[in-house]
Amino acid sequence: MSQQRLPSDTGPEHAGTLPEYAERVLDVAERIPPGRVMTYGDVAEWLGEAGPRQVGRVMALYGGAVPWWRVVRADGVLLPGHELRALDHYRAEGTPLKEAGPAAEGHLPRLEMKRARWDGGGPADGGGPAGGHIGRRPPSDVPSYDL
Repeated sequence: MSQQRLPSDTGPEHAGTLPEYAERVLDVAERIPPGRVMTYGDVAEWLGEAGPRQVGRVMALYGGAVPWWRVVRADGVLLPGHELRALDHYRAEGTPLKEAGPAAEGHLPRLEMKRARWDGGGPADGGGPAGGHIGRRPPSDVPSYDL
């Protein structure tokens, strides 16, 4: 598991600005189409930098202005403390869900990851991975970043 920390460009000289790594994470979150999701690990892999914990930290600190509900846990469990707000978004966007049975705690659905997961490329038709960019550099129409 990665023990990397967020890049340290948050010192006094950068006060009031968003760290460069955070900007990249939020840019990916904004690109995820409605009705689709990426895991924290998917985002880190797509960027080729850091790991799921660092992406989660960025989303916790700065994700309120982007579609935060589209960056999720790999097991499809809704974000603790934000389940109902996220569920409203998923239902409005038509994100594939697995309805919970009566024995499930809280009776909350999970994301149906096989259908909801987006790999960052191609059209998001709701029918599974479309382009195959996870683990590779972004498509040529995406600005490159000096990692």
